[in-house]
Amino acid sequence: MTPVVQFAEEDKYALITLDDGKANAVSFALLEQLNAALDQAEAVGKVVVITGRPGKFSAGFDLSVMGQGGEQVLKLVSGGADIASRILQFPTPVVMAATGHALAMGGIMLMTADYRLGIAGDYKLGLNEVAIGMSMPRFGVEIARARLDPAHFELSVNCAYLYDAEGAVEAGYLDEAVDSGQLMYRAVAVAEQLSGLDMQAHQNTKSRVRAPLLRALEEAMEKDFADKGGL
Repeated sequence: MTPVVQFAEEDKYALITLDDGKANAVSFALLEQLNAALDQAEAVGKVVVITGRPGKFSAGFDLSVMGQGGEQVLKLVSGGADIASRILQFPTPVVMAATGHALAMGGIMLMTADYRLGIAGDYKLGLNEVAIGMSMPRFGVEIARARLDPAHFELSVNCAYLYDAEGAVEAGYLDEAVDSGQLMYRAVAVAEQLSGLDMQAHQNTKSRVRAPLLRALEEAMEKDFADKGGL
């Protein structure tokens, strides 16, 4: 299998890089390798930084699969829901550094992290599902409901409104917008700061804070995959 996810352990954090050489589509290969990288990160017990390739964080689910319909779509969307749930519950802080566009499942992934950075400029971030003919999966709706500013929730989900990085901070996709040359510097600085937390206390507290979202997410996932035609 061609590597599309790289893992590197640094002194105070673990770095996971998504790079399929194209749009960083959330494919079966990316999900499998991202899960494996998260396994490695969990084993070392450090803060995690997840980033993308230049210009692309992720363009969302692999459209070559989504266009097929049927069981493959359900399998891919289920895998995306599982990875979102895993990151939301990850035992150490997760920092995401969006290197460019983050759309659809890429936008959902941003909302699962503990701290999110993006690049100021012309990059687009958001949930464009309804603009490309896909009903928003219920699990994505629940994550957006919990993580987006209420004033931007329906605009983002129902109307596929896309933001630049500064707008994405206001909407709730990002915590910080930086110049392109500062992205990884800031991501590492945040990761190193978060490495000073007591990780058990962080995990316990995050599980309490996110318990309502995780319950809603579990129910949403059950409905998504019971209602096959609704995806």
